[in-house]
Amino acid sequence: MLSVVVHYGELALKGRNRPWFIKTLVRSIATSLGDLPLRDVRPLIGRIIVTLDDGADWDEVRRRLAVLPGIGNFARAERVEPDLDAMTARIGEAVEGHTAESFRVRARRADKRFATPSPDIERVIGRRVQDVTGWPVRLSKPALEIRVEVLTNDAFFFMAREPGMGGLPTGTSGKVLALLSGGIDSPVAAWRLIKRGCRVSFVHFHSYPILSRTSQDKARELVRTLTRHQLRSRLSLVPFGPLQQQVVVSVPPPLRVVIYRRLMVRIAERLARKIGAHALVTGDSVGQVASQTVENLAVVGGVATLPILRPLVGMDKEEITADAQRIGTYETSIVPDEDCCTLFTPRFPTTRASAAAAEAAERALDVDGLVARALEDAVVEDFSFPMLQSSVLEGDITA
Repeated sequence: MLSVVVHYGELALKGRNRPWFIKTLVRSIATSLGDLPLRDVRPLIGRIIVTLDDGADWDEVRRRLAVLPGIGNFARAERVEPDLDAMTARIGEAVEGHTAESFRVRARRADKRFATPSPDIERVIGRRVQDVTGWPVRLSKPALEIRVEVLTNDAFFFMAREPGMGGLPTGTSGKVLALLSGGIDSPVAAWRLIKRGCRVSFVHFHSYPILSRTSQDKARELVRTLTRHQLRSRLSLVPFGPLQQQVVVSVPPPLRVVIYRRLMVRIAERLARKIGAHALVTGDSVGQVASQTVENLAVVGGVATLPILRPLVGMDKEEITADAQRIGTYETSIVPDEDCCTLFTPRFPTTRASAAAAEAAERALDVDGLVARALEDAVVEDFSFPMLQSSVLEGDITA
């Protein structure tokens, strides 16, 4: 059998709510590994033990666990009897054939009914390893660290740990709706909320058939990538071209981008309330483009009654790009496309819009009618992992 010892990070600080957080993380792990030869996922004295059949692909298991929110670190481990002689003998056998310039043994006795204290476990096993290998002990920054965890009915040891994503398990922090463009920023913003335990749904505004379907295809691929973190996602594809055409003939050019974004926020808020989301999420970063000055962000956000979360607001492009590369969305985001933000964009958009000017410009529009028609024409697609299949719902998603 293949055993994996999973440690969680800040979940340990959750007090009386900790069992609920752990139960949610156990469920996420079981779902993520559900199509593999999984035997069991169970919480056990401050960690989670995952058991798979010997035929399980460790590389695939590692890839999946590494992107699940809530996991601090994890390790492929070997199970042994919780007996000091048995542990010492097996670890002595396991290190044969390995090479290391130095080592140390770090033991954790989770069940204090085990008679031997942790320092004594370390000394006994360390002596056996030295006898077998001749390696010197180095307590600070050893080349190899052998970790031993003694539980009630089991003990595990491992020699390498994999970093987890950290954060909180998906679904423990409520539901939000992310405005997803085809660019670099908004997928990273969504990922940061997923990492904090939010269930993130997505809305993408496109200009098909005025422009090609490329931006929709990119949005789908970005959602597929992000679904590996939260296992279930919903994407709403909203046609925005007709609204832009109305804005072009009715609104002065400098204000058009601000009006576009105010309409997007109104539509997104209607969607958010429909699905029970508690906030909107955008990839705004102050000063990055003309629409993201502090003045314009205030005017755009002023039409929302739900909170607008901007997790990237103080980050620069290099920092955001590094995150995108790390989570795997960057290569999709940089594919050239024709998104609605490039359609009917004025040459000199205002950088300091006022609420009064935006409201005056919107009096020439049937704002409620435009929002309602966009929602009626939207298409909803559901994604899941590990199946990565999507289903499509067409028609009025506000019904």
